[in-house]
Amino acid sequence: MASVARLGGLVLIAALVVGEPVSAQSGPPDRTEGRRIEARRRPPGTNHIGRAFEFVPVAEGVWQAVGTGTMGVGSNAAIIVNETDVLVVDSHTSPAAAWVLLDELRRITPKPVRYAVTTHFHYDHAHGNQIYGPEVEIIGHEFTREMMASGASRRGPAYDGFVSFVAARIAELRRQVDTTADPKRRAEARGQLLRYEQQRIADRAVVPTPPTLTLDDRLTLVRGGREIQILFAGRGHTGGDVVVYLPKEKILVTGDLLQPRLPYLGDGFAADWIETLGRLEALDVTAFIPGHGAWFSDRSVIGRLQAFLRDFLAQGTAAHRAGLPVPEAVRRMDFRAHLAGYPQLADTADTYDRLTIGLTRLYQTLERRP
Repeated sequence: MASVARLGGLVLIAALVVGEPVSAQSGPPDRTEGRRIEARRRPPGTNHIGRAFEFVPVAEGVWQAVGTGTMGVGSNAAIIVNETDVLVVDSHTSPAAAWVLLDELRRITPKPVRYAVTTHFHYDHAHGNQIYGPEVEIIGHEFTREMMASGASRRGPAYDGFVSFVAARIAELRRQVDTTADPKRRAEARGQLLRYEQQRIADRAVVPTPPTLTLDDRLTLVRGGREIQILFAGRGHTGGDVVVYLPKEKILVTGDLLQPRLPYLGDGFAADWIETLGRLEALDVTAFIPGHGAWFSDRSVIGRLQAFLRDFLAQGTAAHRAGLPVPEAVRRMDFRAHLAGYPQLADTADTYDRLTIGLTRLYQTLERRP
């Protein structure tokens, strides 16, 4: 675990630095041993049609793994291929999705996965962790470990909404398969039904697996010629979001702290989040790999989210001070000024649900409730 020493107004961070393992032998890594992860018994819920992931190159040895839609994966992953091993950021929504990622990873590298970073505790980023064995170090913040160990990744509005959504889609798609006369549309419905049925099977097989190595502020890995910094810049999307920073490549893997679309607010700390984004802005970054959406280089995305959060915090705090119940406060909130940056705000039903969850959480933080 990283330690923090404070001296006057300065904060001195002592980072754990992990170098290449010492070995008396030279030569290429043992590929057979390295593939023990992929050789493990295939978990339930992996049946799908076609490739599940597209590997989008970001820089030499750095990829964004994006779901193709043939199976439910929940979030993006980042792949960092080092001299002798691989680091994966986030494990998706189930052991099935994580297993398929490792299987398809063969398309870009034969090297073994040795590190898996969990950016935060939410189910769509962390529920594949159980696929990793003792040869893989799962890295995350101490808060993430505590939340996963307590079962928090399997409760709350986000997870409950996911389970309800999958059940509703299965019911609707079964109806379409039974009632649609057009063969093409019926075949499409069958394909989608397979996806959601497999996703439900996969979710039922989840055993939440917390990080095995935790940090408070900073942890640095040195793998060959690559430096990988795992940083906690402050609370934001959750109480323990970490980012992965490659200083030489100027790449930042952000999880859900920063993404092109409006993030989930239900476990957030709005005031802290604004400041945390400011710390990220100070890093020398030319490519951002988010947990959702395509990787981007536009640094204005940081300011856009800060502006929304400031407005959300101001309106929400005023509503709380006025004693307004959450539903009434949400009806009065006005975010039309942010439509250009977040077009999804135009969907009034989605916006109402999103803001209801977010404002409920803001009220909790204002009242110092957990």
